[in-house]
Amino acid sequence: MIDPTTTDLTVTGPAVTGLTSPADTGPIDRPGPAEPTGLSDLVGFVREHSPYYRDRYAALPPGPVRLEELPVLDHADFWAANTAHDSQVLTGPLTDGIVFKSGGTTTEPKLSVYTRRELLGMARLQGNGFAQAGLRPGDRVANLFYAGELYASFLFNVLCLQESSVPNVHLPVASAPLEYTARVIHEFSATVLMGPPTSICQLAARLDDSGCPAPDVRLVMFGGESFYEDQRPLLAAAFPNAAIRSLGYGSVDGGMLGAPVADDPDPRVHRVHRPQTVMEVVDDDTGEPITEPGRPGRLVVTDLARRLMPVLRYPTGDRGEWVDRADGLFRLLGRSDEGARVGPITLYLEDLRAVVRHVADGRSLVGVQVVQRRRAAKDELVLRVAGDLGDPVTAGKAIAARLDEIRPMFAEHVTAGLINPLSVECVPADRLAVNPRTGKLLRLIDERQP
Repeated sequence: MIDPTTTDLTVTGPAVTGLTSPADTGPIDRPGPAEPTGLSDLVGFVREHSPYYRDRYAALPPGPVRLEELPVLDHADFWAANTAHDSQVLTGPLTDGIVFKSGGTTTEPKLSVYTRRELLGMARLQGNGFAQAGLRPGDRVANLFYAGELYASFLFNVLCLQESSVPNVHLPVASAPLEYTARVIHEFSATVLMGPPTSICQLAARLDDSGCPAPDVRLVMFGGESFYEDQRPLLAAAFPNAAIRSLGYGSVDGGMLGAPVADDPDPRVHRVHRPQTVMEVVDDDTGEPITEPGRPGRLVVTDLARRLMPVLRYPTGDRGEWVDRADGLFRLLGRSDEGARVGPITLYLEDLRAVVRHVADGRSLVGVQVVQRRRAAKDELVLRVAGDLGDPVTAGKAIAARLDEIRPMFAEHVTAGLINPLSVECVPADRLAVNPRTGKLLRLIDERQP
């Protein structure tokens, strides 16, 4: 089993998987960050100590391997094997580390585990990347991420600020009521906000409505969700002196995936965390790696430093494209698996948001939420919109007309009586449903009963 007095996962016997820990073995020295290993060494390790990977790679010959020889992981298979008890993915028991729950826009959260050494390495990668996002020495940082219930966002960013190479003052606000958050930002003259875009936009709407902007905020660092350009006018009104930057690209299950790029004005562009992270852009149809810039595909990650819960060719759930593959620069293009199915028609969430953005015509948007319902025994698509769209009836008609224009198949199915017409709900910001634990916008809600 794994020696409980270390966190380097040195194996001295058969692997025992699961989240149970042995009795307290006394104090241990704080480990340094995990170091990346070679791909062939990692593959050999997981084949020996992870039942899941042993089965996946059973046909793989021993010796050196190339990344393309490994199958891309199937999410359903991976998470069916990676359960809280008797996990077949883990290479040993968790004896010194942390358990996180992923969730966000999904209703079926999953557990990801890290050793203390792996967590430290992740925090330093992300924290040092804050300099590229624009963090400066002495900045007063209001952390608006959600805390508790095994979710990583608040706690992990606490660690990132602690480990960052940039000295900073941390204001750990978490998911406090908007009135309290606004008071802290003004009282302490916060210079930086960090949090999910939905939470930051809700705060901005409250500050704008109350006529109390926060001019001392010079940097908004977002994470956990995509930031959309149609949200910029609202943030500019509430934080007139703030630049808007990604704090980094990562996920609880996939690990640290990319750092912000200081000299690129597009917040979607990130740089791969080499040598620890190997990022691939994979063709949607063939599964072959894409090497040329500007060609979209699925993002697939391999982390060479994680040994307890290894991820090798793991789909991140996002789409992207290379900007400069040699330099590790890639651009995020939204989620790869989010579409609303209405009758026989699939409407992708990014396309639906583009419809609303077209009608908004530069006016501020807080968020767009897609709801699927059943009414009169037919599917119905609802767009719930928070933002400055003017008269709700006029805006709703304009949005429906635009959707019919770009997707005439939708209008044809409405005319044929197969689906209901589009419904548009213009709502205040606090009517947008969010995950109560993470604060992330629920981009797609399916209210239909089987």
